[in-house]
Amino acid sequence: MEHDLGPQLVLDELFDLTLYRKVRESASDSLLPMFDEIIPIETKHLAFWQDFFHIDLNRLNFRRRIKLSILNFVARVFGDLGIHLVLEAIEVYGVRKYIAVWKEYKGTPMGEAVRKVLEDEFKHEDEIVTSSTERLIHPERVRDIFLGLNDGLVEILGAVSGFFAALSSASAVLAASIAVAVAGSISMAAGAYGAVNSESEVEGIEAAKREFLGKGAHESGSVKTSALQSGIVVGVSYFVGALVPVVPVLLGASNIFWSSAFAVVAMVFISIVIAFLSGMRMSRRIATNLIILVIAVGVTYSVGLLARFVFGINI
Repeated sequence: MEHDLGPQLVLDELFDLTLYRKVRESASDSLLPMFDEIIPIETKHLAFWQDFFHIDLNRLNFRRRIKLSILNFVARVFGDLGIHLVLEAIEVYGVRKYIAVWKEYKGTPMGEAVRKVLEDEFKHEDEIVTSSTERLIHPERVRDIFLGLNDGLVEILGAVSGFFAALSSASAVLAASIAVAVAGSISMAAGAYGAVNSESEVEGIEAAKREFLGKGAHESGSVKTSALQSGIVVGVSYFVGALVPVVPVLLGASNIFWSSAFAVVAMVFISIVIAFLSGMRMSRRIATNLIILVIAVGVTYSVGLLARFVFGINI
């Protein structure tokens, strides 16, 4: 495995270094000092792995060149916001990868080499990236967006599937699906608001108790999402996800095929984006979500058919 790992680590560091140099060209003057600090660190990491594995790779493979073009495009289109999203996502992915390698090779020369790189990641790169602006990617935000989009898409696709099985009129399917989507988005927003609000109240009580006991306030250092913000993000994300299977019906689809096709494409895209931003393994995330979609469609369609035959629905 170590034989295959060497080229991967060298190419990953070469990718990061090339990305930083490319993105720097479109960065604002305020971000240039950040790149001037982080590029030498990546240059050192690349040289370290090339020397460690005795590998002289200086050209990215086709897959990494495509990825580089996409991320550079995002950075140019969205400016400093896009740059920070890209850099923080790359940082999350790199840390997750190196920690996995360190755990496997801990106690060996390979593990010691990875530990040195991780120290740079934790002590230097993270400080450089996060000190230049407020952190844009944090667990609460990723959770809220993913929860909303995922639930909206899966639940409403299931509803549309069941409605097509139970109802004979496409207009009835459309009306029922929109009603469920609106109700679901409101319910999800209210649920997220209540959950975060309750969590904040509990944390406030704990902070007050520590202050009373003279222990001082406990600062986690993480960015906290407000209850209102969390509710809005989840509700809007849910409704956006819900629109995916509803739009084909709105455009005249008379069966579940096009809603399912739209949902599969959207789910793959959502899974890729969320996995990239949060450092998850893309293939596993995509496979898991597609399996959930298949189960949702199969079960709800069967329930719809059963309801149609049992209750004699003819709408």
